[in-house]
Amino acid sequence: MKKFIFLFLFILSCSTAESQENKVSVVLPVAKVLEVKNFVKGKNYNQDLAIFINFKTYSGKYRYFVYDLKNDTILQKAVVSHGSGSVIQNSETLKFSNTEGSYQSSLGKYEILGSYIGKFGKAYRLNGLDSTNSNAMQRAIVLHSLGCVPDQEGRSPACLSLGCPMLSLKALTQSAKYLDESKKPVILYAFY
Repeated sequence: MKKFIFLFLFILSCSTAESQENKVSVVLPVAKVLEVKNFVKGKNYNQDLAIFINFKTYSGKYRYFVYDLKNDTILQKAVVSHGSGSVIQNSETLKFSNTEGSYQSSLGKYEILGSYIGKFGKAYRLNGLDSTNSNAMQRAIVLHSLGCVPDQEGRSPACLSLGCPMLSLKALTQSAKYLDESKKPVILYAFY
């Protein structure tokens, strides 16, 4: 009987771990993680840490992930906003742009540069590394917080930005611990 109970518990724990792994791969596809791992390899970027934003996920849900590249684990999940210009009327689909004044979010890989204190408090400059986000510095696209972004996921959409990825103050404070400890720039990858 003891063997049967042990076997049942073992199978149950394996299926739970497998379902959690499958759930993670839906919100954070393995191909995107591998893409960043290959991108940072041999370059002067943090090899252990990256941040992902899955804009395909509804804005009221967790779609911002601080990720441990070495151990393949999510260290932090958060709600993150997108640009008001990215919204398509009467559609759940988003549009993206690299154009000044579009108020749209931009896709691609960013290098997270140093922090500064601005009108939103602490913020991190983002340098776009792809043709889809190369105007990020010119557009003043930064990672910052705003009080209207919720700490927890829910049914309501996150408030909209002018193109910046915005977090709650609590979420930005948590991310800041990882970013400020990093000796090399961390990559942020926004995808759809």
